[in-house]
Amino acid sequence: MKKIAILQSNYIPWKGYFDIINMVDEFILYDDMQFTRRDWRNRNKIKTPDGLKWLTIPVISKGRYTQKINETKVSDHKWCQSHWHALTLNYSKAPFFKEYQERIHAIYRACETEDYLSRINHRFLTEICDILGIQTTISWSSDYKLLDGKTERLVGLVQSAGGDSYLSGPAAKDYIVDACFEEAGITLEYMDYSGYRGYPQLFGSFEPGVSILDLLFNTGPDSIRYMKSFQQKG
Repeated sequence: MKKIAILQSNYIPWKGYFDIINMVDEFILYDDMQFTRRDWRNRNKIKTPDGLKWLTIPVISKGRYTQKINETKVSDHKWCQSHWHALTLNYSKAPFFKEYQERIHAIYRACETEDYLSRINHRFLTEICDILGIQTTISWSSDYKLLDGKTERLVGLVQSAGGDSYLSGPAAKDYIVDACFEEAGITLEYMDYSGYRGYPQLFGSFEPGVSILDLLFNTGPDSIRYMKSFQQKG
């Protein structure tokens, strides 16, 4: 059995995103979909002494309402320095910041010459997967022939990738037609994001929906203890 997941790329996403990657055999970045503003594609949250802070990659989107994620370009490359400064300012005293400092900083330096948002997200995803020990194949939806229809396109991608099982994010329940997967002989599952344990954080009460970097900097090698996919495999 080969299990597939298909999600749009996010910038430094939370632990649940990486759990989905770790639960499948192939993870397909759905980046030939329309870019949505004020979404997770180009931003995420970190903790600070003053509360949650958005780190947002500035992109060219004005007047480009139909552009795809993989067509979306950065408008100002200074974001790399400002984001790294924000991470250093707020996490330098975290127990494992120094352990990952050079590897994460290296990604930001590499992104200073990267124009496309999708490629930036891919750099962070692959490096963080390597840190966590996730070995799932990451591919692009553009590598495959795409069909018309929301559910039909997902079914076609799973079939093209040689999959017979599909793990979906829970939000897709609103539009997925389960019968299409059943007719294709593909097992359909939905990710369950409930029941995550809290972990030690800086700056007050626990905040679950922050970037995976918060988990890495605060818990280091123990990060996988707070992720569902590793507990299931264990």
